[in-house]
Formats: sequence, C-alpha cells, structure tokens
Amino acid sequence: MTMMTPPPLDQQEDEEMLVPHQEFTEGPQPMEVISAEPATAPENQQVEDPPTFKYRWTIENFSRMNTKKLYSDMFFVGGYKWRVLIFPKGNNVDHLSLYLDVADSTTLPYGWSRYAQFSLAVVNQIHGKYTIRKDTQHQFNGRESDWGFTSFMSLSELYDPSRGYLVNDTCVIEAEVGVRKVVDYWSYDSKKETGYVGLKNQGATCYMNSLLQTLYHIPYFRKAVYHMPTTENDMPSGSIPLALQSLFYKLQYSDNSVATKELTKSFGWDTYDSFMQHDVQELNRVLCEKLEDKMKGTVVEGTIQHLFEGHHMNYIECINVDYKSTRKESFYDLQLDVKGCRDVYASFDKYVEVERLEGDNKYQAENHGLQDAKKGVLFIDFPPVLQLQLKRFEYDFMRDTMVKINDRYEFPLQLDLDRDNGRYLSPDADRRVRNLYTLHSVLVHSGGVHGGHYYAFIRPTLSDQWFKFDDERVTKEDAKRALEEQYGGEEELPQTNPGFNNTPFKFTKYSNAYMLVYIRESDKEKIMCNVDEKDIAEHLRVRLKKEQEEKEHKKKEKAEAHLYTIIKVARNEDLAEQIGREIFFDLVDHDKVRSFRIQKQLPFNHFKEEVAKELGIPVQFQRFWLWAKRQNHTYRPNRPLLPQEEAQSVGQLREVSNKAHNAELKLFLEVELGPDLSPLSPPLKTKEDILLFFKLYDPEKEALRFAGRLFVKALGKPTEILPKLIEMAEFPANEEIELYEEIKFEPNVMCEHIDKRISFKSSQLEDGDIICYQKTLTSASRDQFRYPDVPSFLEYVRNRQVVHFRSLEKPKEDDFSLELSKLFTYDDVVERVACHLGLDDPTKIRLTSHNCYSQQPKPQPIKYRGVDHLSDMLAHYNQLPQTSDILYYEILDIPLPELQGLKTLKVAFHHATKEEVAIHSIRLPKNSTVADVINDLKNKVELSRPDAELRLLEVFYHKIYKIFPLGEKIENINDQYWTLRAEEIPEEEKNLGPHDRLIHVYHFTRDPNQNQMQVQNFGEPFFLVIKEGEALADVKLRIQKKLQVPDEEFAKWKIAFISLGRPEYLQDSDVVSNRFQRRDIYGAWEQYLGLEHSDTAPKRAYTTNQNRHTFEKPVKIYN
Repeated sequence: MTMMTPPPLDQQEDEEMLVPHQEFTEGPQPMEVISAEPATAPENQQVEDPPTFKYRWTIENFSRMNTKKLYSDMFFVGGYKWRVLIFPKGNNVDHLSLYLDVADSTTLPYGWSRYAQFSLAVVNQIHGKYTIRKDTQHQFNGRESDWGFTSFMSLSELYDPSRGYLVNDTCVIEAEVGVRKVVDYWSYDSKKETGYVGLKNQGATCYMNSLLQTLYHIPYFRKAVYHMPTTENDMPSGSIPLALQSLFYKLQYSDNSVATKELTKSFGWDTYDSFMQHDVQELNRVLCEKLEDKMKGTVVEGTIQHLFEGHHMNYIECINVDYKSTRKESFYDLQLDVKGCRDVYASFDKYVEVERLEGDNKYQAENHGLQDAKKGVLFIDFPPVLQLQLKRFEYDFMRDTMVKINDRYEFPLQLDLDRDNGRYLSPDADRRVRNLYTLHSVLVHSGGVHGGHYYAFIRPTLSDQWFKFDDERVTKEDAKRALEEQYGGEEELPQTNPGFNNTPFKFTKYSNAYMLVYIRESDKEKIMCNVDEKDIAEHLRVRLKKEQEEKEHKKKEKAEAHLYTIIKVARNEDLAEQIGREIFFDLVDHDKVRSFRIQKQLPFNHFKEEVAKELGIPVQFQRFWLWAKRQNHTYRPNRPLLPQEEAQSVGQLREVSNKAHNAELKLFLEVELGPDLSPLSPPLKTKEDILLFFKLYDPEKEALRFAGRLFVKALGKPTEILPKLIEMAEFPANEEIELYEEIKFEPNVMCEHIDKRISFKSSQLEDGDIICYQKTLTSASRDQFRYPDVPSFLEYVRNRQVVHFRSLEKPKEDDFSLELSKLFTYDDVVERVACHLGLDDPTKIRLTSHNCYSQQPKPQPIKYRGVDHLSDMLAHYNQLPQTSDILYYEILDIPLPELQGLKTLKVAFHHATKEEVAIHSIRLPKNSTVADVINDLKNKVELSRPDAELRLLEVFYHKIYKIFPLGEKIENINDQYWTLRAEEIPEEEKNLGPHDRLIHVYHFTRDPNQNQMQVQNFGEPFFLVIKEGEALADVKLRIQKKLQVPDEEFAKWKIAFISLGRPEYLQDSDVVSNRFQRRDIYGAWEQYLGLEHSDTAPKRAYTTNQNRHTFEKPVKIYN
C-alpha cells in the first residue's frame, strides 16, 4: 500500500514511516512514503519463493559515534550486493533511522531495478523476544536505491541501557533479505482473469478496500444498498447511500478497478483522512451505524440488524442463594482473543468461561448481601452473517506500547457453534436454529502495529474457489493460501545445506487473519441471493451508464489525440469578460476561451470555415494572430498569420507555432467592426503598424477593465491617440489622462509611466504590448485613494493575500480572516492581528505556520521577527509554489521577545506528607540555574517546614536517573521526554554517616505471561538511606512507614535486589548493604531495591511531556 503524499514530521512518537532515506531539512520529505508493511507492488507479483539471507551487524562504541550515518559491510543476496544504512542519532528525527541500501547503485547500468522483501531489526540483547523487527518490500531502482524506516524506534528507548538494546555500548542490527523474481503485471486484467475488479487505493485506504469488497460480496447486503432511496438530484459526494450504490454498481459492471474518492467524500473526509490508516473494525462499525441510520423509514429498514445482529446474555448467579441477575445485549461483531488460544473454538470457550466471584471479590446480591457467585456470558442467538474480529493487537505493559500478536491461530472452513450440546448457548436460545457456519471471507493484516497493509480472501459464491482482493488486483487463490497461510505463527525456511546438521531458520509470519466473516448454512440461499440490474434504480443506471459513456468518449479522445490539434481562440469579448474579474495581468486565460478540436491534416482554411459557422464571422473578415511567450514570462499576441501559413495544414501550423509539441495552438482572432458593429475586412498591416491593447483603471472603485485595442504608427506619439482613449473610457473630452506600460509581473511587478510626448518606437512599444491608463490625479486627490495609480494597484493585486487565522487552542476552526500583503513584514502582520483582536501590544501575539500535509500547526512557532515577510510565513517548508493561507495565533501573557529569552520547564512537585502531585510551569531566563528553579518553586508550593530544602530529579520510566546539581544551567534540560520531579530532601539524608548508603528504591511487577526475569517498573521511585549491617526486616519497617502501607497489604509484598533488570529476592535476615557495591557501576539507577507488588494505583491524570499537536485520529464519518 503506497501513500503518495508525505506525512508530517510532527507525528506521534511511535508512528513509523517507510521511506527512501533522504537527509532532509526542516519539514516533511517530498518523496513517496509507505506504511509499515506493504502489499505486493501493484505491477509485480511474486512467482517463486525468494532466496533469503540473514546478516548480523555488531556496532561497538555506539553511543560515542559522532558520524551522522554509517554503512555496514557489503553482503550478497540473490546475486546482488546489499548493505545496511543507519543514522545512530536519527535522520533529523528523534528516532533511530534504518534502511537497506543497494551497495553498488552508482555503478549499475541505467534502468536497473531489483525487488526484495526484507526485515530490519534492533536486537534486544537481554531478552530476544523484545527484539524490534519491522519488515517491508520494495522495488529498488536508480531513484530509490535505499528503503526503510526513518522512525524505526525512539532514541530514548534505544539509549536506555535497562531496555536491552544497548549492552556494553554495543548495538546489534539484523537484516533478513529475500530477493524475488518478478513478472511485469502491467498488462494483468483482473476482470478477464477472475471476473471481478479491484478498488483503487487513495493512499492508505487498503483497510477500507478490503472491508468494502467483503460487504459487496454479501449479495443480500448489496441488494439492500441498491434499494436505499436516492434521487437523480443527489450528488454521490454528498450522499453515502448514492456513493455506495455507485461504487457497488461499478464493481458489478465495470471492466477496470474502481475509485473510492466519491465514497470517502461522502464520509466528509478530506485528502489527509485518506492518508491516515485506520482500523477495519472501527470503520466497519461506523459505516454500518451510518447505513442503519440512513435506512430508517425506508423499505430496507432493519437490514443491518437482520444480517449482522446477534444477542448474548450477561449473567451473575449466586451459588448459595437463589438469586440470578441477567442482562441481554446485542452485538454486530465479536472480538475474540488470539493470545493464549489455538483456534476459534478455544476463543469461544474463553468467551463463555465462568468467573468465580468469591473472597474479596464477592457479589453484592440484592436483598442477600455479599455472596459467592459465578459470572459469565452465553449466547441467545447468532446472526446470519457472523463477523469475528480477532484481537491481533494488545497493550504490552513491559514496553508501554501496543504490540501485534502474530501467534498461530487456526480457523475452520466450517464453524459449528452448537458443539458440545450447545455449550455456548443460553437456556433461552432457540435450539431449533442450526448454528453451523461456512467461511465467506478472511481479512488479512500484513505488517506491524503502527502500519501495514490489508487485503481480503473471499469466496463470492461460497464455492471451493477463493479470490484475493488486494486493492486494484484480484487473483485466484487456493484454499491453503486463504486459510492455513493466514493462521500466523512461525515458518521454517528450507535448509540450504541439507547435508549439514544446522538448525533450521524460523521466522515470524507478519501476515495473518484479522477478521473472519462466516455465513450460516441455513441462511445461505437467502444471503447469497441473485442481484441484477432490476435491483438498481433507473436513475442510477442512467447516471452511471452516462458516466461510463463519457469515460469511454474521453478514452477514445485520448487514444485519437495524436490525430487532432486543439485550437484555442481568444477574442476581444474574452478580454472584456476576464480582465479585472478573473485576471489582472496579461490579457486572457486560454483555458476559458473557445476551443476547437480539428484534425491535423485538414487545411487551416477549413478551420476558418468552422469558426465562421460557430462564431458567425465570415472568413474574409477573420485575421488570426499567433501568441508568443516573451523572455520576461508574459504571453502576448506576436504577429498575424501569413497567407502562406494559412495555406498549410493545421498540424504543420501548430508545429511552427509551438516548439513544445503539445496538442494546442493558441490564436487571437482580430475582427474589425464598423460603426454599425458589423464586421469589416482587416486593415492593411505594415511594419510601421503596432497593435496595442488598453486597460482602464479607476482608483476610486479600485477597478481595472479592458478598454479596447488600437493600431498605432511606430513613429506616432501617444498624444495623437488621447482623444480616442478618452472616448473609449467615456471621459469628458478635456480629461487629462496618464499612461503606463504593463511590462511584467514575475517575479515582481514592473509597470512604468509612458512619456506622451515621445514616439511609441522610442518608448520601445511593439505588437501585443499593454498600456494601462487612468485620469490624472492632483496631489491632493491622490491622498484620498489607497492605490492612486496603476503601478500601486497592480502591486497590491500581485501581493494581496487573504489569510485565515485560527486560535492555536482550536486549530480546526477558522476564527477570522484578514486581507494582507505578501510583502508585509513580521511587524505589519502582528500589528494587523493585534488590531483585529483589540490588543494594545502586538508583541504579545505569537504566530505558528500551517503544515499543508498534516493540516495541523507546525510544531514550532514563528520566532519574533524570525521571518522577513508574510510570504515566508505561508511558505510550506520552502517548497514553492506550495503555500498555505492559514496562520495560527496565540495571545501570550508577556511579550514574545521576552518569552524567547526564557526557558519554561514543567516540574512535578511531590509533597512530603500529602499524597498529592502538582504540576508547575517554571519560566526563567535561559541562563538560570537549577537553584533558581528551586527558589522560584519554593514561592509556589506548600512546604512541610519553612526551612525545607528541595532538590530536582530526572525521572524516566519510573526510575530516577539524575539529581540535578544546583549550579547546572537550565537551558539544556529537556522536559519533553523526561519528567522533572521536585521534592523535599528528607532529614535523614542530610546527616549521612560514613557507612550509610543512599540507594534507589523502585516498585515493580512481573507479567505472568512474559519472561519471568523481565520486570516492569511502575509508580513513584524514591531514595532510601540504609545503614551498614541493617537487616532487611528493619529496612522493610521503614519502607512501610514511609509509604503508609497497611500491614495486610504489605505482607504480600516481596523485596528484591535488582541489578540490570535481574531480581534476587531477599530474606528478612539478609543484610541489605552487602548487596550494594561501593564502586560506581554504569548507571546507578540499574542497581536498586525492588518492591514487588501489584500495580493497583489509578493512572495519573497529568502528563508532563505531551507533544504539541500530536493525536491519533479516530475513524469518523461526518455526513
């Protein structure tokens, strides 16, 4: 799945991008970007299993490397040379950047390409199961000779030694590369090969395509969509029912892949939504809810419920008294556990598993008090179409992130939910209904947790033949590919040297089933009904057939384009209509004039007859001029056609006039009109005659219009034509006028005053030149107008810009708009904004530019006078001509220049005696020290004693990494990823004896499903003083008192000495100080006293390091 637009760099920390490596400057990369696990490229299809090679690269002294990028040694796979490219400090992002590179790309012949499927990994050297591995595939070529992940993993995770990716300052990278032979499938015809067509991918809409194909191939659903009432006046882009009807009709009758843009527009999505990969299950639910709502009050009301709705019963039944509580609930799909379940039946067993409520967890039964009880779920009925969502994504507490579960998970072709005498059914279930299901479709997710590719295996008629619907391409597949190969799990590569006793190489399969659709056998005939044209509304058939005919017509025109020339004819009427309304510079927009499609071999005179017929101007009164693009980028009529040129064919003439070899010929049609406005023969044109065009400017109305055209003599003077110009302007005969020549407007406007006393030739005027004129203004009257003369007006028009301002707090809503000039300075812009907001001090306005790709504010605001002009504020990462018309503003409490000299830190203050944490923003000059932060904080917080001393700590992942020295400058302190914690220094720490030790104490727990050695820290870490020879029993008493834990609870806690993540449990008689070495180890935080107990505390409601403007967009259908 290929995204054809770059995403923003200010994306979420763990969002990954697959990109050809580029060392980019600020902003997104103007390059192709794909999500974390792609599909087979549309033009390529694998034809045999690839030879695979695994390369391991050990990099020592990793944190001390000062090189920006590093290449591995070269290795061979499939006869090709490869190497790994790494950016140890990130490719201008705060993530490790990792790519596969074609090692000899610079010496390969022109047009080379090779196709590889590969994975890149950073090995976890403590626990291999936490190795981070990402895989993709790519067609390497001269333009994209490397490919990989700019945001492979966060640098904070990589450089944290406790995480296991950097051990003894050594990093281990693995690359597994499989080179595939490919066949060119440009000519592949899905309809011809399979009878079905695919859906085009808009960027990241493969998840939607797989779902739409699944729903389309449920004929009863398709028929219901066709029967939703729509009218011929509806527009697909504004009506979900009509857009879906149109899409389904095209899937049914089109010969080529179908676009989904109308449908996503009907959802209210913009382009950016189409480049956001979402969740199939979420889209399925939202779409079905929308359709259910749109079907209300129509002949198909209730279809969604009828097809997909089932019911289950939640119950709690007391064991010792006669009391039972039940609640009936409906479902449209079921979420089944994958982890710990071998197949669908095991998941259903787990779904209905009975939970015992006893001990501390007894049930409060009405009128019976606390009772032992059993709690569970049983199904009242299942729907005709059963949608099973497999929980492939889960939260990993160890890594504090979502992970994908790639475990093997089997699903049957036939699913019997009446098994074991109906063990899944409630007592109220209708046992006459046979709940035997057959598999209809398998939706597959290929990739990792942060991205990937979706496609679907479907049996459209429930026959033995499966089809793979992968965006635009549909292929026939066998049952093994659709079922067994989508179970997930691991797969062994075949032995390369069978004679040797080497261990077979296993790799995890990242492509696996994510959603299953089953159809009940007893409802099969009704669900798999026939859908034909009579089910489709007449207006829809007519509309879509007309669309198809227009498409065919355009296709035919395109195929025959080389036989025709498009002639665009501009006339006086076009100039009068456009100048001052649509255009202000030059004379005409050629895309909005009359065009003729003429066969190239026809003589030009035949075209003149066509013009006579169409425009009513006899051939003898027509004179055509060729246009020319001048060196100053203006486009003007240049010369009339010669008689010998008019005798040529249209094709020959087009080649003479247009060196660019496009299919257009642009002409100006000169027609002279008599006093009665009837056409006359064109006047004789000599070298002395110059054709000039005139525009009239009115400073009072700030309006420009086309006044007409005149032939003048080269040696004549403007004074000779003044009466004619005054007449054309309908001014009084004695009116004084000023003349200006419009010379150019790129890159700047050039419009110069014309001396009326010298000849046109002396003023260097020639055919096609433009003269703008206006009334002469007195010095006094000039002051009345904003733009008193033609040059100032044209300058204004060239640089005017309407800017939409939005409050940074509400970045999606326009607040107000101002018309400004692109030449405005920084001060001009903030003054206008402050004036509009009624703010006296413009320096309290801070502006932020707009990111055109993400449709969000850029991560960094504009510095005070950090740009020269408004045009710089609106430029999109210096990529002209792309600019924005949006700016975000915020009103500061102090002037921006003053704020820029300050550093703001968010500090979490932990009260010494109360269980409360308060977040304080400390704003101080950048050259301040930690001591200044503490002094400022003392004035804001409540201390336990007036003479209490404070310290500032750096806390990360529930560990204390640093106590900041009082003299440390705050300018370099980063509070974006680390929590800054302030606390009072306990008295016992101030009076340490010579043999006392200050140790770290952290809370931890272990996930029973994970490796037993792996610990997960949580809660608030703290320091503790331990005395020499002090036994654990005494230390425990002090810990219990400090944390105020009840005896009953504290008795369950275990205490361990933990070094580098490995716990060693202690007995009450153990001397604690013996475990803590005197010598410094690398990172004092890696040796600590661990308190093992369950994490029952609620998550804190505050976050000190929220990134600006980063959020995940849920699926929304707005209409």
